[in-house]
Amino acid sequence: MSTLRSADPQQLRSWLFASASRDALAFRSLYDATAPKLFGFALRILRKRELAEEALQDSFVTIWHAAGSYQSHLSAPMTWMSTIVRNKALDILRRLDDAVEIDANLFDNEVMQAMQDQDATPDNALELSDAARSLAHCLSTLEARQRQAIGMAFFHDLSHSEVAQQLTLPVGTVKTWIRRGLEKLKICLARRERP
Repeated sequence: MSTLRSADPQQLRSWLFASASRDALAFRSLYDATAPKLFGFALRILRKRELAEEALQDSFVTIWHAAGSYQSHLSAPMTWMSTIVRNKALDILRRLDDAVEIDANLFDNEVMQAMQDQDATPDNALELSDAARSLAHCLSTLEARQRQAIGMAFFHDLSHSEVAQQLTLPVGTVKTWIRRGLEKLKICLARRERP
């Protein structure tokens, strides 16, 4: 079985591109190499194994169908796939209407460190801070396209014009979505911090 240590980004890209051509063996290799880390990521957000398994399964269905839309110049393969997993996990949180607590300053740092930690196991993922869970909840309250624009800008470090190009929207619309989304996140997080 492949591991993330042995699967460099170029190998993951190769498997993704082959998956876009419906190469089932390449997709299986991609799954074997990334599923444990992506499961841990989902578990950090959802904190329940069965929900994390659901998010992972839904994510890999999406990865299989969307592999052809992956653009290697915009993000690394793990970043692209972890964004899909995060969005699926947030959709599950929204569906459950989980009241979770979060701190925005810690979420991205903790989650991205966990994704890069080669020794992290899914069980370690259960130790995610309340702060990260609160941000996940607040992100889940945003409209999907607004959340996507914010994710592309902050998690993928794209400029407003690059986000606009990816979403085929005017730059002004993207700037407004991001600004309003950040305002909503600030209000949601402040509300959750009150005793």
